[in-house]
Amino acid sequence: MDIKAPTFPESIADGSVAEWHHQVGDFVAKDELLVDIETDKVVIEVYAPEDGVLSVIVKAEGETVLSEEVIAQFTPGAGAGAAAPSVDSTVEETPAVTTEVDRFASPAAKKLAAENNLDWSAITGSGKDGRITKEDVAAALTTVAHPEAAPAPVEPAAATSKPQAVELGFGGESRVERRVPMTRLRASVAKRLVAAQQNAAMLTTFNEVDMRPIMTLRKRYQAEFQKAHNDTRLGFMSFFVRAATEALKRFPAVNASIDGDDIVYHGYYDIGVAVSTEKGLVVPVLRDTDALGLAQIEDEIAAFGVKARDGKLALEDMAGGTFTISNGGIFGSMMSTPILNPPQTGVLGMHNIQERAVVVDGEIVIRPMMYLALSYDHRLIDGREAVQFLVAIKGMIEDPARILLEL
Repeated sequence: MDIKAPTFPESIADGSVAEWHHQVGDFVAKDELLVDIETDKVVIEVYAPEDGVLSVIVKAEGETVLSEEVIAQFTPGAGAGAAAPSVDSTVEETPAVTTEVDRFASPAAKKLAAENNLDWSAITGSGKDGRITKEDVAAALTTVAHPEAAPAPVEPAAATSKPQAVELGFGGESRVERRVPMTRLRASVAKRLVAAQQNAAMLTTFNEVDMRPIMTLRKRYQAEFQKAHNDTRLGFMSFFVRAATEALKRFPAVNASIDGDDIVYHGYYDIGVAVSTEKGLVVPVLRDTDALGLAQIEDEIAAFGVKARDGKLALEDMAGGTFTISNGGIFGSMMSTPILNPPQTGVLGMHNIQERAVVVDGEIVIRPMMYLALSYDHRLIDGREAVQFLVAIKGMIEDPARILLEL
């Protein structure tokens, strides 16, 4: 039975094999995860169609795959003790030691070790049943002393984007550099961010907001809110999503997008919330935020956070979006300039809350303050609209009753 890559959406040309969770000869139960395929936007999981044995891996880790392309062969109904077929019968001169280790090394691990002329006997596998993983090989390469490995020198003409460890000597000291290719997600994010700066007339306006009213509200009603909404915690982001939604109603241009020579005004409010993961930045989208309460917003954001960390976000979770909110404050950012998420024309940046001395009614007082930043496409949004939009959000955060009263 052929195992094929899933059908990719029209917006995704191809993907690459991120990780095989089983090796040739492994018994795999029905619906057990076989392989992760990484695309420009999400990681797609492929599961075993029924009980059987993974017979042949056609596409090794790191290789490019097209929509519905065969990536492996599967033997249905085979028992757990089924012998693994010979994957490569052309290699006759392979020593016995290498043959024994090959059964316990992933394709990516074998490829990386071969590129660096690394002796298998120098590596201890950390995977299942002592299997050598790509991470084991990378760790071995980054170790300065390799008495058994004797890596061959890398010719300048042979330098590629494949993982390599290069030992540099300066003043009698050895320092190691490791070169690895970008993940598809990281490369896609880089391409989109550069395109946003090149194709839009991006400008940023700043303001600051007194967070004391929201913090007081949360402290007063947190316990009651959790009790009424199945232990959902009341956070800051739900207030900003609601405030942004009300501000978007008043300034439709910030909720619009440019399509060629046309302006598309969206009659709905789908707000993306930027989430940072180990693999890169993803922006799941909250749909119809004008119809969501604070508890619903908090629940959806929490669910997106879990899915993002586990790599379970689906394409539909990130499709579309008319406006984006990015919260760099959770990492301690005091002020930054957020970059547009094309084809959107506005993005709101939240930052760290710091107690500062401010003047209120002619007196100097200490208040928890946050800087806000709105980056916008000046081709569609004038400076006056951008400033008023940000002031509207500031007013609703400093007086939360305005959100409920739509003032």
